[in-house]
Amino acid sequence: MTASAPRTSELTALDRAFLCMESDTAPMHVGAVAVFRPDGPIDRDRLRELLAARAARIGRLRMRLENSWVQPHWRESARFDATEHVQDHHVPAPGGREELAALVSELVAEPLERDRPLWELHVITGLAEDRFAVLVKFHHALVDGREAVQVGLRLLDGYTDLSDDDDVPLRNPLDEAFELVRNPARLLGTLRETLSSSSEALGIAASVVRNVRRPVQHSPLHAPTSAARRLALVPVDLADIRRIRARHGGTTNDAVLAVITGALRRWLDARGQRVEDVPARALIPVCRRARKQTDGGNQLSGYLCELPVAEPDPATRLRLIREEMSRHKGNGPLRGPGAFPVLAGRLPQLVHQFATPVAGQGAPLLFDTMVTNVPLPNLPAAIDGADLAELYPVAPLAAGHALAIAVSQYRDAVHIGVQANRAALPDLEKLSEALPQAVAELDDGA
Repeated sequence: MTASAPRTSELTALDRAFLCMESDTAPMHVGAVAVFRPDGPIDRDRLRELLAARAARIGRLRMRLENSWVQPHWRESARFDATEHVQDHHVPAPGGREELAALVSELVAEPLERDRPLWELHVITGLAEDRFAVLVKFHHALVDGREAVQVGLRLLDGYTDLSDDDDVPLRNPLDEAFELVRNPARLLGTLRETLSSSSEALGIAASVVRNVRRPVQHSPLHAPTSAARRLALVPVDLADIRRIRARHGGTTNDAVLAVITGALRRWLDARGQRVEDVPARALIPVCRRARKQTDGGNQLSGYLCELPVAEPDPATRLRLIREEMSRHKGNGPLRGPGAFPVLAGRLPQLVHQFATPVAGQGAPLLFDTMVTNVPLPNLPAAIDGADLAELYPVAPLAAGHALAIAVSQYRDAVHIGVQANRAALPDLEKLSEALPQAVAELDDGA
């Protein structure tokens, strides 16, 4: 019997940008910390074997980066062993959220190995009440936020039989060119799309240039890039957020952004910083992927939102955020300086090899922090019968930045994962404490 050829899938220009942006001190993986509540003691070996067996069936996780100057792509690993990607750890007593965050911060700081599929799973035991956690790490070139959720879902009980159709044959660019020549109507359509795309790209580039500004030197949101990390995992009651939204209007995301803004203001004030002197422009990533689309690489854009940390009134802060986000949504995800990921996705891949490592160092010129909201399905979730209790997303920390914030809503809580440059934010616990205080500030009835 003849062995079938390894499957391949395309590496888009934006995928390659995430690879070229990475360094040892600024790894470009996305992650999440999922905390599970079993009925009794767990078997670590069984958990590792179970996760490895489920991961082995997911085509995306068998893909290894195949480098090429002409057209890098993903190729199915010929010697794939999922067990090599699943590790286990044990936190010290008392096994609380702080001990979990301390261990996760060390694991998140480590870049993924480029010579094998770009993902890892870490089973973490020793948590109080026999709970355990699973840290997932996926390289941003391999998945965007929505894809990460889709892949992660297939590791859970009851979802392992979902279709595996995300691996498509890699097409030869010459075949594509000949097909366009043979089909004039398609060629005309492609030319129209190219002209429209070029016009959009020029508009985004011009907007990026107009919005570049010199970062404030004394801002604690900027710092020399360092490999050392600190992590905070903060749950917020969803009922409080819904009450804030009902009272002040806007979306749940608007309310969460207002809470983060209020927490940043409190934290800056506790540091003795003049909040009026610290700009807080946030990059808000936007997924452009259709809900049922499961392939095609990263499809991202973004908005740049000025978080009004200088505004003393919490209700006014929320109103300002709501108005700015409404304006961004009205303009759409293909306009404005925050759409620079769209621009990156339309550049020739060879350009990323040389320009992106330099451009990545300039993130502080355009924004001060990132706040990303990862949408989760509100479905029952479990591993080996243990119910999912908490899920904290972890966003990558850009070079030159001190802080990245990721948010997800699951069941009755909003989970906030804060990743920080350890050298720049030794007082991360003060920011963590300020988040529930900012909720209470907005919620008059708290």
